[in-house]
Amino acid sequence: MVATFEPKKDYKVVGTRPIRHDGYDKVTGKAIYGADFKLPGLIWGAVARSPHAHANIISIDTSEAEKMDGVLAVITHKDMPKAESKMVDLGEGSVNFKWASEKLMANKKVIYKGHPVAAIAAIDRNIAEEAARKIIVKYEILESVTNVVDAMKENAPIILEDLIGDDLGEKVHDTNMSEHIRHDFGDVEKSMKDSDHTFEGEFNMEMVHQGYIEPHNATAVWNEDDQIKIWTSTQGAFPARTQIAGILQVNVSQVKVTPLEIGGGFGGKIPVYFEPIAAILSKKSGRPVKMVMERTAIFETTGPTPGGKIKIKLGVNNDMKINSAISEIWFEAGANPGGMIGPAAMCIYAPYNIENMRIDACDILVNKPKIAAYRAPGSPQVAFAMESLIDELCDNLDWNSLDFRMKNASKSGTRRGDGVRFSKIGLEEVLSAAKASNHWNSPLGNPLPGIKRGRGLATGYWFNIGLKSAANLAVNSDGTVILTEGSTDIGGSRASMAMHVAEVLGIDAHDVKPNIVDTDSIGFTDVTGGSRTTYATGYACWEAANNLVNELKKRASILWDVNSEEISFNDGVFSHNNEEKIISFKDLASKLGDLGGPATSTGSVDLSSAGDGFGMHIVDVDIDVETGKTDVIRYTAIQDVGTAIHPSYVEGQLQGGAVQGIGWALNEEYYMLNDGSMANSSFLDYRMPTSLDLPKIDTILVEVPNPLHPYGVRGVGEVPICPPIPAIANAIKNAIGVRLYDTPMNAGRIIDSLR
Repeated sequence: MVATFEPKKDYKVVGTRPIRHDGYDKVTGKAIYGADFKLPGLIWGAVARSPHAHANIISIDTSEAEKMDGVLAVITHKDMPKAESKMVDLGEGSVNFKWASEKLMANKKVIYKGHPVAAIAAIDRNIAEEAARKIIVKYEILESVTNVVDAMKENAPIILEDLIGDDLGEKVHDTNMSEHIRHDFGDVEKSMKDSDHTFEGEFNMEMVHQGYIEPHNATAVWNEDDQIKIWTSTQGAFPARTQIAGILQVNVSQVKVTPLEIGGGFGGKIPVYFEPIAAILSKKSGRPVKMVMERTAIFETTGPTPGGKIKIKLGVNNDMKINSAISEIWFEAGANPGGMIGPAAMCIYAPYNIENMRIDACDILVNKPKIAAYRAPGSPQVAFAMESLIDELCDNLDWNSLDFRMKNASKSGTRRGDGVRFSKIGLEEVLSAAKASNHWNSPLGNPLPGIKRGRGLATGYWFNIGLKSAANLAVNSDGTVILTEGSTDIGGSRASMAMHVAEVLGIDAHDVKPNIVDTDSIGFTDVTGGSRTTYATGYACWEAANNLVNELKKRASILWDVNSEEISFNDGVFSHNNEEKIISFKDLASKLGDLGGPATSTGSVDLSSAGDGFGMHIVDVDIDVETGKTDVIRYTAIQDVGTAIHPSYVEGQLQGGAVQGIGWALNEEYYMLNDGSMANSSFLDYRMPTSLDLPKIDTILVEVPNPLHPYGVRGVGEVPICPPIPAIANAIKNAIGVRLYDTPMNAGRIIDSLR
C-alpha cells in the first residue's frame, strides 16, 4: 500500500449532515421494494420444499399440481440447465455455479431442510402455493449432521459426494471438510514454551441470521429473444447477474438486473435464491413471474452466518507482551463450501502485535443452509474467542485489560495473522479515545438488590475491501448534476456518493441527483458489502467529478477564447488570469448549449487495497442472579472511521452493528433439533433485540484519514458487529465472576454457570 493522498480538514460538504436524497420517498411509502413491483400479465411462483435435512430423492410426482386450474408451469431439477462446476468470487463470499444450481433446486438428494424440489407458476399466489403442496416426493431419509464436531467424525454421513476436500494442498475424498488452510509465522512452538504464562480456551458459537425485515424476492421475464430481465432486492446487481447467468448457462449480456430498494441485507442478499427459478418459470409459462419468500423459508434456507468452534492458546511474558499465539478455527459452511474461514484468519489476531503465530482454519459442511456474509463475516466469531481469552489472562495475572491492549496494539508495519503488514491504521488512537472516554472513567454505580453489574470492553477489526465501481455524471442547464451509479443503497450511500461529487464541484449536496440503475446502464460495480461502497464507489464519483471539471474547463475556454490549461477551478468557480475572468459552475452550466452541448463524465476504479478498520466497545450490563436475565444498561462504540463523510450515517452504522452484536451475544441462535430442523424459524421464536431491550448507543468517531482515499475514507459498516459479543462476555464475567465460552449467553446458560 502506498500513501497517495494527504489528509485535509477544510471541507465544505464532507462532514456535513444533509437529508438523504431518498428520504421523502421512503417515509411516504413511495419507494419501490421487491414486493411492490408489478408488470402486466404478472403471475406468481411458489416452491415445494423438502421436510428433511438430508435425504435421497426417490421420485417426484408433479401430476396433481399440473392438473390444477390456474397452474401455468411446473419445474424440477430436470428443467435446470447443467451449470458449470466453477468457483466465482462475489466480492464478499464465493459461489460454485453447479452447487448453487443444486442448492436452488435439489437434484438427486436434499441436503438441508427446506431445500427446493420443485417450483410452480400460477395465476395467483394462493393457487401457486396450493399446487406446491400437491407435489408428491418420495424420500430415503439419511442421517444428518448439524455441527462441525459431528460432521468431522470418522463415520459421519457425507453431504456432497462429489466434494474433493483440500487439506493443506492435499486432495481428500469422502469428507465434509472442503478446505483446511494454515498461516504460520515465527517459531510458534519455541516461543510458546518460552512464555512466562500460557492460557487457552475453547469457544463455541451457534449459527445466527442477519434478520433483515424485507423478504427475498424476484420478478423475472424471459423474453422470446432470450433476453432475461430481473427485478430484485439485491446487494449487488452485477454479482446477481453473474450468478444468474452462471446458473442459467447464458451470457451475462443476456441478463439485465434492475436493483429495487432493499429492506435490509447485511450480506444476506448477495446470493440469489428465486431469480433463476423465476426466470425458468417465466420461460416455460411465457409470462412475467414474481416470487416472494415466506419468513420460515428465509430462516431455514437462506444464508446465515457460520457457527462453529474456535480454540486459542496464548503465551505471554511478565512484561505484558504477547509472545505466541496458536488458534484452530472450525466453521460451518452449511450444505455447500464457503464458511468464511479466510476472513476469520485475517481478523483473529489483527488488533495485536504478535511475532509468533499460527492459524489452522477448516471449512466444514453441515446439513444447514449454505452460509452467506453477515457484516464482517468470520470476524465476530474470532473476536469473541480472542478478546475473551485476552480478558481471562488479564484477570488471572491482575493486569489492566485496556492497558494490556494498548501495550500490544497493532500499528503501521504490524504483521496480521495471514502475513499482510498494516499501513496507516488508527487502533492506538481508538484505544486512547476509549481510555479517555466518559464511559470508561465513570463509576459503575450500585445495582438494585439481587442484581449484579459488570463492565466489559473488547476490540474488533475488519480489513475492508476495494474492488470495482463506476459512476457517470451529466450536467443539467440549471446547474444540477445527475449522478448515475451501480451500488445499491443499504445505508445512506446515495447521500455519501452525492457528497463526494458536490465537494469537488463546489455545489450543494442536494444539487447532485443520485440514481442507482440497472446492469445495462452503468459500468461493472461490485457488491454493496465488505465496507467498500463509500470507499470505492465514492472514489469513482470523485474521479468522475474531477473529470467533469476538466471537461467544463474546455467549455469555459471556448467562452473566453483561452487555453483550457490556463483555467483554474476552486470552490465552484472557474477563473482565468488571476480571476480576471470568472464564472460559477451554475452559470457555466446554463451556457453549455452554446459551448459544445451536453457535458458528461465518467469515473471507474478497481482498488486492490482499502484502509483497515478498528473499533472498541464498552458495555455495562445488569444481571438478575435469580432469573439470569441480562440487561444492557450503557453502551459506547468507538471507531476509527477515517473521515466521516456523513457523520449521522456513520454513527448509525456503529449503532446498528452494536445492536446486532448484542442480539448475537445474548439471544440469537439457530436452535436445531435432532432431525436437522430449526425449531425457532420465526421472528416470534428467533429472539432479536428491539428498542425496548436497548439503551442509547453512544458513539465516539475517531478520524485517522486513510491515505488511500482522496477524502480519507475507511469503511465503517463491518467493524461495529465485531466487539459486542466479547465485550458482553467480559461484562458478564465482571458481573458474576464466571466466564461463558458459548453463545448465546442467555439466561439459561447464566443460571447453569452459577449453579
